[in-house]
Amino acid sequence: MEKPKNTNKYRDLEERTFRFAKRCRDFVKRLPRTVSNIEYGKQLIRSSGSQAANYIEANESLSKKDFVFRIKICRKEAKESSLWLNLCEIANEGDIGSEQSGLITEVGELRKIFSSILDKSR
Repeated sequence: MEKPKNTNKYRDLEERTFRFAKRCRDFVKRLPRTVSNIEYGKQLIRSSGSQAANYIEANESLSKKDFVFRIKICRKEAKESSLWLNLCEIANEGDIGSEQSGLITEVGELRKIFSSILDKSR
């Protein structure tokens, strides 16, 4: 699959998904240690990392079909990350509450970006 001449936007999104995965990891470290948060946190770390990894793989795809498939996985994992973020229980609404809100906003934007990429790829 031929890539556009300006690949900066691809690298920018790779960096953005990477930063999102790191922010999720750091968020999970700060969560209150409840049984549910431990499980939700594990799932959040997996889905946010998978989204970043699949976007890298999409950019290295060998065919348009493979590219579209990987972007669909990115969108699916973003939806899943949103679920886990919303399920995490936070005791106080201080810094961790604002970080949770920021992550929910970011994953919503990433979902829209992946949906837009899919729409343009068809």
